[in-house]
Amino acid sequence: MASSLIGGLLANSYDANLITVAEPNDLKRQQLAEQFKISTTQNNTAAVLSADIVILAIKPQLMQQVCREIATTSQQKRPLIISIAAGIRGTDIDRWLGDNCAIIRCMPNTPSLIQQGATGLFANSSVSKEQLQLAETILSATGITVWVNDETQLNAVTAVSGSGPAYFFLLMEAIQKAGESLGLETDTVRQLTLQTALGAAQMAINSIDSPEELRKKVTSKGGTTEAAINSLQSNNFEKLVIDALTEASLRAAEMADILGKDQ
Repeated sequence: MASSLIGGLLANSYDANLITVAEPNDLKRQQLAEQFKISTTQNNTAAVLSADIVILAIKPQLMQQVCREIATTSQQKRPLIISIAAGIRGTDIDRWLGDNCAIIRCMPNTPSLIQQGATGLFANSSVSKEQLQLAETILSATGITVWVNDETQLNAVTAVSGSGPAYFFLLMEAIQKAGESLGLETDTVRQLTLQTALGAAQMAINSIDSPEELRKKVTSKGGTTEAAINSLQSNNFEKLVIDALTEASLRAAEMADILGKDQ
């Protein structure tokens, strides 16, 4: 995800000289330096010392350790902290950094890797208007950004868009298997499935109609689409989706409780 952010920023003419990456792995650090022509270091504190914005693009399990490591420097420099780690509340990050820090927590998704992401954002009360704009500029480099007013809403964002790509991949997987069972060649049904998914998404994005209205427009009375939709709805398709996203949101909240405990 860090690489996608860097790539997106550079693609939008951001100055590579203004980016420094702290990476402990020697090989990865060298690869990042060569790929993006940016400054790198293995020292987290050194990176924070020269930064106005610090992006914590690390595994959730490492967040507490890294925050405590950079806490003193963060208190001195007072940078904007942006966390893209899933399941770590901003209040816990703030505590580990020594309190009263400007923190933005965001929930991106994997399409950010190809600049087609969707990111939910939440800012604490210490974030200034200028910092809000800076954060939006950075995260917009990988796709769209949407702000929420309550940090707990990021659990729902996680359920909808953070985990969302997997739901669509599962649907594509099921459609491909169904197409093969109906006699289509694997490559043929794959192409049809993926292009149909792309086309449907583009239609929904570009149309003023809701997904429900678009569905009704392509569902002729007594036709093939209606037969398929009726089968899905008779098997409680909508309830399955609601239940699935509810479970994802609950799990996000549980992870926050677990990962937020002081070690």
